[in-house]
Amino acid sequence: MEVKCRYCGQETVVKNGKAPNGLQRFHCQACRRYFQVEYRYNGHKPGTAQRIVDMAFNGSGVRDTSRVLGISKDTVIRRLKKISPRPGEQSTASYR
Repeated sequence: MEVKCRYCGQETVVKNGKAPNGLQRFHCQACRRYFQVEYRYNGHKPGTAQRIVDMAFNGSGVRDTSRVLGISKDTVIRRLKKISPRPGEQSTASYR
């Protein structure tokens, strides 16, 4: 099975032990990042953070988002806090 890095797309990937849940971990020698091909918990799957943001912008609440995606509401709140602007920071978005 050929594995490509999910971050840079290179094929310079080697096995690097197992995660605590028993799934195989990989290490990319090009970008030096670690990853798994598959995840058991939906909150760690690629694209979940973007789906949380999209649902928030479309008016879905925290409980609704957690129920639809099958993740904890604490995970939803944590992801939303990561993308929210900090006090004193200027927003890069232009509103016209």
